[in-house]
Amino acid sequence: MKSDTPVSIDLFERQPAPFGLIRYGVAPDHPRIKGIVKALHQVLSKPELRLLGNVEYGVDLKLDDLRRHYDAVIFTTGAEKDRDLDIPGIDLPGSFGGADFVSWFDGHPDVPREWPLEAESIAVVGAGNVGLDVARMLSKTADELLVTEIPDNVYQGLKASPVREVHVFARRGPAQAKFTPLELRELDHSPNVEVIVDPEDIEYDDGSVAAINSDNQTKLVVRELEKYAMRDVGDRPRRLHLHFFESPVEVLGDGKVEAFRTERTELTGDGNVRGTGVFHDWPVQAVYRCVGYRSTELPGLPWDNRNHVVPHAAGRVLDLDGTPLPGLYVNGWVKRGPVGLIGHTKGDAIETVGSILSDLDSLPLASEPDPESITELLASKGISYTTWDGWQLLDAHEQSLGVAYGPVGDKPRERVKVVERETMIEVSRAVQAVQDSEPGAEERLEQALERVDAETAGS
Repeated sequence: MKSDTPVSIDLFERQPAPFGLIRYGVAPDHPRIKGIVKALHQVLSKPELRLLGNVEYGVDLKLDDLRRHYDAVIFTTGAEKDRDLDIPGIDLPGSFGGADFVSWFDGHPDVPREWPLEAESIAVVGAGNVGLDVARMLSKTADELLVTEIPDNVYQGLKASPVREVHVFARRGPAQAKFTPLELRELDHSPNVEVIVDPEDIEYDDGSVAAINSDNQTKLVVRELEKYAMRDVGDRPRRLHLHFFESPVEVLGDGKVEAFRTERTELTGDGNVRGTGVFHDWPVQAVYRCVGYRSTELPGLPWDNRNHVVPHAAGRVLDLDGTPLPGLYVNGWVKRGPVGLIGHTKGDAIETVGSILSDLDSLPLASEPDPESITELLASKGISYTTWDGWQLLDAHEQSLGVAYGPVGDKPRERVKVVERETMIEVSRAVQAVQDSEPGAEERLEQALERVDAETAGS
C-alpha cells in the first residue's frame, strides 16, 4: 500500500541495532533470508523515518509518553519467548528453550556469551522451521559456519561441542509437519551431517492425503521426506534423525537430563493422531523445546492471555469491552500470533496501515509533536539511544571485519557480528557526537571502533 499522506515516523527499537528478527532470530547460515536487510535498508534510509534504538517500551518510555508525542502508535514487538512444554522433567538442567538458543547463536546482546554444549545426543521437540534451525546449528561443525556472520564466542562454543546425534521429534506425521521445503532440503547440504528418516514413519491417512493434494508446499515437504527415507544411510560423522508419530511425555534424569520419553502415536483418519500406549526412552543429555513462540505482554495495553496477543480489529487495538482505543494499533506476531513466514507480515501491515488511513480524521493529536521533544525526553531520562547513522557506520565496520578476516575456502565472510550492547551504543553515540561537532568527538569515535576490533579479534 502506498499513500500520498505526508507522514513522519519514529521507529523505536529495544536493541541498539535494527532489523529485529532478521538479525537476532534467523539462523546465520540463511543468507537468502538475511538478504531482506537490503530492502529494509532502503526503507530505513528514507527521510520520513527516524530510528531510535536502545529504547525499550515499558521501561524507558510509557504509553502516556508515546501518546503525548505521536498522533498514532503502532506496536510491532513480535514474539521472542518460548511457549511452554508442560511435561514432567522439562525444567531439569540440560533442558532448554529453542528461542534462547537462537538468541545465543545469533549474538543477541542480552544473553550470556557461553552456552552449555556438553551433550553427545540431543532431543529437539517440534516439527517447524525453528526446530530445524536449532537441529541444524547443533549438528553442523563450527568450521562449516565460519563463513557466516557468527560471533567468535559462538564459533568457539560450537567447535567444542561433542554432539554426535540430534533427534527431532514430531507428534504427528510427515503431512502435518510445518517445515518449509527449502529448510528441509538444506539439512542435507552439510558434508558432515547424515539426515535419517525411518521408512516406517512415512504414513498417510485420508486427512493427510487431502492436505498433500490441496497444498503444494505440503506436497514438496513429504516428497523430500520420502527421499530421505528411501535412501541408504551414509557415513557422515554426525547424524540428524527426523522422527514422526512420537509425542513428548517426560524428560528423565536424576538432577540433569538423561533421557527423553515419547509415546508412539497413530493417525486417526483426519490427519490427527492418538496415543498407542507404546513408550520409548531415548538416551539423550539435552532437550530443546521448539514448540512455538509467544509474545510478551505490553504495559498499558489490553492483553489476550490465552493467545498471547493484543486484541484488535483490523489492527486497531481493542479495549476490554471491545471498543477501539483511539490512535493505538498493532501489527505482526503480537497481533496475529507467531504463525507464517516473514513475508506474511506484509499483509498484516497493509491491513493495519489501511485502518490508520481510514482513521486519520479522528486520530487524537499529539500535544508535543515537535520531533526534538522526544529526543529531549530520552536525554533527560539518561537513555543512550542509537541512530541510523550510527548503525550505518557499525554495519560498514562489521562488513570490513569480514573482509579483513579473508575468505573461508572459496567463500568470503560477509561480516563479523558485534555482540556487546555497550559497544554498539558507544559507536552510535560517538557518530552522533561527531555530527554535533562536540569537542573530542573524532577521538571518541576512533576509540569506539578500536574497542569493536578488540572484541572481535578472535573471529
